[in-house]
Amino acid sequence: MKITHEFCPGDRYIYDFGLCSYETGWAQVDTAQDASYFGTWANPTRLMIFTYCEGDTTLKEAASPEEFAAELREVDAWNRAHGYGPARIDPGFDPAMKVAFERLGLVQMLH
Repeated sequence: MKITHEFCPGDRYIYDFGLCSYETGWAQVDTAQDASYFGTWANPTRLMIFTYCEGDTTLKEAASPEEFAAELREVDAWNRAHGYGPARIDPGFDPAMKVAFERLGLVQMLH
């Protein structure tokens, strides 16, 4: 898994309505810790997971669909273990995005 860290001050809404929007192929990964200073998104086509936390960003790029799905399951497990879970993927109203996550074996994580 390739991991890139950067610092980008602002708030999560820059990503919600821009770089990590549904229109650009991203789905929100909802947890109990979501706030203006924290958010996580997943792109099932590009096999990427992006997290924003108080200006710190982390982009994880999976080498395979299996690695991507395993990482999302790990996100869920971490959130559950720390009282923020479950992590739920919100594919919005896009049937194709929902199917993409289902094909990855992540039905149990979908809203």
